[in-house]
Amino acid sequence: MIPFNKPYLTGKETQYIEDAVKRGKISGNGDYTKKCHDYFETTFSFKKALLTTSCTDALEMCAILANIEQDDEVIIPSFTFVSTALAFVRQGAKIVFADSYKDNPNIDADKIEALITSNTKAIVIVHYAGVPCDMDVIMNIADKHNILVIEDAAQAICSKYKGKYLGSIGHMAAFSFHETKNIISGEGGLLAINDERFINRSEIIWEKGTNRAEFFRGEVNKYGWVDTGSSFLPSEIIAAFLWAQIENIKDIQNERLKHWHYYHSNLQEWANKNNIQLMPKPITESNNAHMFYLVCESENQRTSLIKHLKNNQVLAVFHYLSLHASDYYKENHDNRKLPNSDKFTDRLLRMPMFYELKPENVVHQLITFNG
Repeated sequence: MIPFNKPYLTGKETQYIEDAVKRGKISGNGDYTKKCHDYFETTFSFKKALLTTSCTDALEMCAILANIEQDDEVIIPSFTFVSTALAFVRQGAKIVFADSYKDNPNIDADKIEALITSNTKAIVIVHYAGVPCDMDVIMNIADKHNILVIEDAAQAICSKYKGKYLGSIGHMAAFSFHETKNIISGEGGLLAINDERFINRSEIIWEKGTNRAEFFRGEVNKYGWVDTGSSFLPSEIIAAFLWAQIENIKDIQNERLKHWHYYHSNLQEWANKNNIQLMPKPITESNNAHMFYLVCESENQRTSLIKHLKNNQVLAVFHYLSLHASDYYKENHDNRKLPNSDKFTDRLLRMPMFYELKPENVVHQLITFNG
């Protein structure tokens, strides 16, 4: 069976983990954490980078830093993973779901402004498949209404928008290093801060609501409980694993991009014949090859294609179920129709994508499907 995902190991992960253990500092914020922080701040131009135990944790930190309170409104795309919304629901926010573009799962930037009210506190956008949202439009709307923009960049490592790395444009951003992402640490995430107003407080929230980081830098003579927060920082074990991945990020990206382009160049004729849309080809700097997806002409066709591939030893998966229709939140939705989000819920299908993939084997089985 060709799996949907297979975590890639560079060969140095356990070596660096062993080194972290021998250094006698494995609880977090040690040498490997600092190496990772320096890399992300230098390479991606984040004003502050903080490793977290997951992307969900990074989003929860964003919600706290944004001072989201009961009945504040937060605009979020419906076609996304539950963490995008859950981080803000936990703070008491009312989620205002936005639709996707007709031909793109990303939030329709032209429909955001109509959703803004006097209670809107933040816009959370998701760069689905590493393809950038229209950040010029979104940032202009946010500036006009004095609203924060938070980038859910879980899938967007290394992608750019007009020369700027995704995650460096909004006020804050969250990344994922889950085992299904381009670079991984099993579970893990990153909070990126681009607005200096949030830097000092982000460290306090990260360190369980204490000013412990300032103490260890010698900026205060003792530390204590000064704010809300939680244990968001990961252990050095996770940071050491991630550092091995970071050292090989160019190689990982190049290999994934080869797979992506093989899919795109070898499936066009078959897709046209079956009324299936291929994932659009982003401009070069915007394609991080996080995933390759198809959009089937119907839910029935997608079900048949999944079955066909499984019968031929290929595991392909559908993705998000629209959050506005979820059992948990549908009673709080305002009954607006979000047809494009629902379309991708019913028709989008993700192909296997991982470093060691041989995409020709997947393509061979795909093109035997007629339906």
